[in-house]
Amino acid sequence: MATSLGENLNLLSTQQQELVKMLLENGQDHLFRDWPPPGVDDDHKKAFFDQLTLLDSSYPGGLESYIKNAKRLLADSKAGKNPYDGFTPSVPTGETLTFGDENYINFEETGVREARKAAFVLVAGGLGERLGYSGIKVALPAETTTGTCFIQHYIESILALQEASSQGESQTKIPLVIMTSDDTHGRTLELLESNSYFGMQPTQVTLLKQEKVACLEDNDARLALEPQNKYKIQTKPHGHGDVHSLLYSSGILKVWYDAGLKWVLFFQDTNGLLFKAIPAALGVSASKQYHVNSLAVPRKAKEAIGGITRLTHSDGRSMVINVEYNQLDPLLRASGYPEGDVNCETGFSPFPGNINQLILGLGPYIEELSKTGGAIQEFVNPKYKDASKTSFKSSTRLECMMQDYPKTLSPSARVGFTVMETWLAYAPVKNNAEDAAKVPKGNPYHSATSGEMAIYRANSIILKKAGVQVAEPVVQVFNGQEVEVWPRVTWKPKWGLTFSRIKSKVSGNCSISQRSTLAIKGQNIFIENLSLDGALIIDAVDDAEVNVSGSVQNNGWILETVDYKDTTEPEVLRIRGFKFNKTEQLETKYSEPGKFHLKA
Repeated sequence: MATSLGENLNLLSTQQQELVKMLLENGQDHLFRDWPPPGVDDDHKKAFFDQLTLLDSSYPGGLESYIKNAKRLLADSKAGKNPYDGFTPSVPTGETLTFGDENYINFEETGVREARKAAFVLVAGGLGERLGYSGIKVALPAETTTGTCFIQHYIESILALQEASSQGESQTKIPLVIMTSDDTHGRTLELLESNSYFGMQPTQVTLLKQEKVACLEDNDARLALEPQNKYKIQTKPHGHGDVHSLLYSSGILKVWYDAGLKWVLFFQDTNGLLFKAIPAALGVSASKQYHVNSLAVPRKAKEAIGGITRLTHSDGRSMVINVEYNQLDPLLRASGYPEGDVNCETGFSPFPGNINQLILGLGPYIEELSKTGGAIQEFVNPKYKDASKTSFKSSTRLECMMQDYPKTLSPSARVGFTVMETWLAYAPVKNNAEDAAKVPKGNPYHSATSGEMAIYRANSIILKKAGVQVAEPVVQVFNGQEVEVWPRVTWKPKWGLTFSRIKSKVSGNCSISQRSTLAIKGQNIFIENLSLDGALIIDAVDDAEVNVSGSVQNNGWILETVDYKDTTEPEVLRIRGFKFNKTEQLETKYSEPGKFHLKA
């Protein structure tokens, strides 16, 4: 050991001395090279070891595994090794659903019954910076008609499933885990606490914080120190694949298993449509007894979204996983598909588009994690200075993705997918206004603008399929993005949890004009022979049954343009490019139980 460290060893516990020994054996002597003798910077040295201990304890197999994995992956990267060498792609098996048909409705009802045996995991480690929003992403309004933020919408959706699932029986509390990061943990907790957990029992919600991993400065996987501080290792996020090791090490999976739960549903932080697709997808998992069910949407060939693919290795291994779009085309070409990634007779690629929502069977999941400790196959993406690949432009780190979980499964695992139409299932909010405006025409914007408009579109299409005459949309441009503007229809999840439920609440001859706004904030609101041309807001407690009919006509809420550069407007409106001028509305509130008629 370096003499400077030799004298410093007395500052360390036995456990820390073991850690030093391991680091020196794994080529990390540079970490202690310039250390002054004891008595100088001792507090900094202790803090350095606290950091090392945390990095060691929060990675499956500790820092030694991290360094060994890094050396292997960096060598593969330098050699230009293709992770798919020896694998042949083929189309996996799964279910493709059509919203509203008998098959869909059956899966949806099965899924609702099954929900009392499910737990939900929200991966929410991200800030909204990339969107031009300074808060945490889950605090963003999913839509601005009611201002409901993403986390509130998710919790209310889970509570609606919880209630519908336990009909007649004592209500099971469906657990929710939220994976946070240093960036989001405190603010997520504050958002929940200041809103009484949006109706959940605080004991139903568990926050698990993800730690960062050490950065690597070169191909020898030497840990990178902060440029301004030799007593601190540079760290960066490891990726949302950490959710598996966190769930495993927290012990919560066993608690769920002992409580009789069967399913774990993983979802991401800003997709306002997702819960419209969850009941039917869970129904598919239960009916097919899938160990892994990936939610997917139809994907155009070469579209910038990963494709769910079966890969079979020449040695007999096989797996069903997400292959990134830029890897799928060359992989197909190299495997005897000269055209590469092309659309089939349906007009879409036979490899469905992965949307990073997974439903896992809890028993097989626990069994698998007990073998892997929750470790997910990683990758490394160094930015090299030049073609020699000998040095990096800046430090790199290992990363992992939640959806790579199936990579370690045995070929006997039942891995499938459920494809839902994009309008119903997928409208993530991840791009800021400037980036979205540069998206080639016809490709999805995935911005706050398109995300909100997608909610109105889906709700309008669903009402149309339930027999309401809904006016056709008009095309408008906000923040440089051309979007379809449908009537601004929103409802609470408990009102419209499934298609059958919605159909039972809408009857007769109903119509909604394009400029209308309809917000349904209650469970037992029935709409019959309603003609709406303007704005109508109905709010009712659960025990109030409200029948709405007649003709509502008023000046309504007028959609106005907002420039994203206009700092006089709040961020949440600037990133959308529009706001509502609430000129006139019919708003009714029923706060007592009973039967009521609203005849306009």
